[in-house]
Amino acid sequence: MPEVVDKPEERTLFGHPIGLANLFGVELWERFSFYGMLLILNFYLYYEVTKGGLGLPEATANSIVGAYGGFVYLCTVLGGWLADRVLGMERMIFYGGFVVMLGHLALAVLPGLTGVGVGLVLVGLGSGALKANASALLGQLYRRGDVRRDGGFTLFYMGINVGSFIGPILTGLVQEEHGFHWGFGLAAFGMALGLTQYVRFRRNFGDAGRDPANPLPPAELPKAGLVGAGVLLVVVAVLVSGWVTLANLAKVIALVVVVVATGYFALLLTSERVTTEERVRVRAFIPLFLATTAFFALFQQTFTVLAQYSDTRIDWNILGWEAPASWIGSEPVWVIILAPLFARLWTGLGDRGPSTPVKFGIAVIGMGGAFLLFLPMAAGTGKTTPALAVFGILGLFAVFELMLSPIGLSAATRLAPAQFQAQMMALYFLSLSLATALSGVVSDFYVEGHEFGYFGISGAVAIGLGLLMLAVAPWVKRRMAGGL
Repeated sequence: MPEVVDKPEERTLFGHPIGLANLFGVELWERFSFYGMLLILNFYLYYEVTKGGLGLPEATANSIVGAYGGFVYLCTVLGGWLADRVLGMERMIFYGGFVVMLGHLALAVLPGLTGVGVGLVLVGLGSGALKANASALLGQLYRRGDVRRDGGFTLFYMGINVGSFIGPILTGLVQEEHGFHWGFGLAAFGMALGLTQYVRFRRNFGDAGRDPANPLPPAELPKAGLVGAGVLLVVVAVLVSGWVTLANLAKVIALVVVVVATGYFALLLTSERVTTEERVRVRAFIPLFLATTAFFALFQQTFTVLAQYSDTRIDWNILGWEAPASWIGSEPVWVIILAPLFARLWTGLGDRGPSTPVKFGIAVIGMGGAFLLFLPMAAGTGKTTPALAVFGILGLFAVFELMLSPIGLSAATRLAPAQFQAQMMALYFLSLSLATALSGVVSDFYVEGHEFGYFGISGAVAIGLGLLMLAVAPWVKRRMAGGL
């Protein structure tokens, strides 16, 4: 399949391919459901039974949330492989969204840990199928070297954040008024709306993403099935053995992701289907992968440590009204405001803007600096941290997120080998998988009332890693040249 789909007359919206609008919408509703559920999930796990929760220890709740987030992005590997080898990107997006909806319904109607287990596995599998393929399909709508690409991905990222903003706001309010299961039900409804919109406008993609890039020969299907069955048996055996517990789940997921990511990089660097020039670009992607992991290891603590901090240390009294603690997830409103400005900035600067690795280095340094801003408020106990101050810090989260995340999505599509397009996007999401699992692992070091050292060390380490990224930026830029 060719890398770029040519059309006699390209239909555009605001100067971008018309298919961007459909992907914008489906990602908006998928993120609405995903983050709407995720921010109340932590509270559901550790709130007392009398408050509608399950009464688990807070450290265990953080581990489950971190492990679940890691599992979601780990599943992009399976979603990418199925798209590239069996079904194509466009169909995988639809199937993934349907499974996500079923997962949220399971959380809404099944009680206790049964609902948590069934629901999170289904949402993880579905989101894994949808996430990698939506971003990879967007990349196919642009020609290699198209200066609109970074701007288009920034607009796409704005859609992600519209959903990420309104999801926690609405599910948090519903949970406060009617309970956790109604909040999970609202997440399912949001995904149903996204699927309806996606089906209605599928024609906007033309032939892009319809067929697998590297179809699996029929003779290899039984072998692939046996490998899948073997992996499933290993997972079941490990779970039955008792080696994996709820408390160490995040550590296990982090270890699995490291092994899978290492194997994927080895595959791309040794496969006969990857050209010499493509291997150079894959090597350039390795530092970007590590920088993304460092950035999101802090950012994803919004759903672990910062969720707990929000519940116990932030004063959410706004003009006499007590806002839900889940509003710690309001950072996407800043992305919604800033994304169009960044999209215009990158498109306007073109080749005169900072290179991709420089953007990554600045973003990691900035995220570390944002964590350091918690230090003046971290002393003492009780709800002494002003909500408006935290909202300002979240604004900085958004600025640096926009310098890294949409640019990372764009870079993954530019640097992808021709026959590993969706799988390269899955590899990018493995960096988020590792980061999210790590956000659950490092939460073990968080102690309420003693946050000064936690925020200080986390911020300082991130700044050091960002400086290292800037140091290797020239090396990365030279090796990315073929994918620009």
